[in-house]
Amino acid sequence: MRLDADLLLLAGALLKALAGRGWCLGTAESLTGGMVGAVITAVPGASVSYMGGIIGYTDREKTALLGVPAELLEQHGAVSAEVAEAMARGCRERLNVQVGLATTGVAGPASDGRGTPVGTVFVACVTARECTVARLLLDGDRRHIRVESTRAALRLAIRLIETPPPEVEETA
Repeated sequence: MRLDADLLLLAGALLKALAGRGWCLGTAESLTGGMVGAVITAVPGASVSYMGGIIGYTDREKTALLGVPAELLEQHGAVSAEVAEAMARGCRERLNVQVGLATTGVAGPASDGRGTPVGTVFVACVTARECTVARLLLDGDRRHIRVESTRAALRLAIRLIETPPPEVEETA
């Protein structure tokens, strides 16, 4: 797989942001099938901040490997904000990292059997203090959807990590 130069730049920026906080990252991937992890590990020195990834491609693996409740999958479907968040939280817990990053969606060529349109993607990033989930509606072929999902995941993680923590008021 040839990696786009801008994806490598984003991965480098993510690793720099993680190192700046002394945090480690884990990934939980479905539609991207390890592409996020592959881009991150293409950057020399990634092992300082990237601990690993879990590919939970099927509902069964999402439950077994990431702890996504079966009821959540039944109620919302694998391609949902709720499942993306559960994947990121499960990854964070299982890999014992400060940041969990997850991707789930429909890359095509066909829908997911629940009527979810091809190009529907959810990306979630979780830290101890917050969770952000982004919904994407992408056009293009399978490769394009997977690459753009990877790009969105890296950007979301950078934005969440670089956001300063909320100020805590001191009381006397």
